[in-house]
Amino acid sequence: MTEERRKAIWAIYVLDRWEERLQDIFYGRPYDMLDAALTDAVFKFPLDIKPFRDMIEEMRIDTRKFRYENFQELYLYCYYVAGTVGLMSVPVMGIAPDSSSSAQSIYNGALNLGAGNQLTNFLRDVGEDASRGRVYLPQDELAQFVLCDKDVFARKVTDNWRERMKEQIKRARTFFNMAEEGTSQLDKDSRWPVWSSLLIYREILDAIEENDYDNLTKRAYVGRMKKFLMLPQAYNRTQSKGSLIFPY
Repeated sequence: MTEERRKAIWAIYVLDRWEERLQDIFYGRPYDMLDAALTDAVFKFPLDIKPFRDMIEEMRIDTRKFRYENFQELYLYCYYVAGTVGLMSVPVMGIAPDSSSSAQSIYNGALNLGAGNQLTNFLRDVGEDASRGRVYLPQDELAQFVLCDKDVFARKVTDNWRERMKEQIKRARTFFNMAEEGTSQLDKDSRWPVWSSLLIYREILDAIEENDYDNLTKRAYVGRMKKFLMLPQAYNRTQSKGSLIFPY
């Protein structure tokens, strides 16, 4: 067996063990101190085991799948890797007692934020992922702009590439817009870090644009000082339960 295959088999075995341990954690049987922290959270908050299991499934997928034929496939990956975190977090962060929104709409907001964050990660890390032989862009959408994996690996920014990135950025922003209402309905004490994440990730998309859509040889980022200066803006958003959607 090749080294690559041995590593994949080992990873799958480890993930199977994680799933067994996860079941024990939810039954109140932690294996170590890290398990005990999650067991305590399960005891204190109404956490569902399914998002945890789905995240483990994403790790299995990542050992064997390096391309995504369409956005439906990519969105499912976004759910496994990031939407699950939102579903885990809402019961801990809590919903505002005076919220007029349904719990389902708030959980949907968490899924939308997870999708927006993960799509932004993909756009930020295109060059880095390509160096590992991975392309987290829908293959059929690349083809619409006469692009393919070879163009990604060549790392040449063309007009077609820029047009494709404009569409990808627009999609990520749409998910952030849809996440705003749910974020605003979280318990007031929990909103600040979520709003901070949402605003900072939007800035990453702006940085890609400022780099003239060159995410093949450049990694867009938000500087520490800019992040710090955004915190008051995020805090101001926590004071309102209304959605303040950006005009994108």
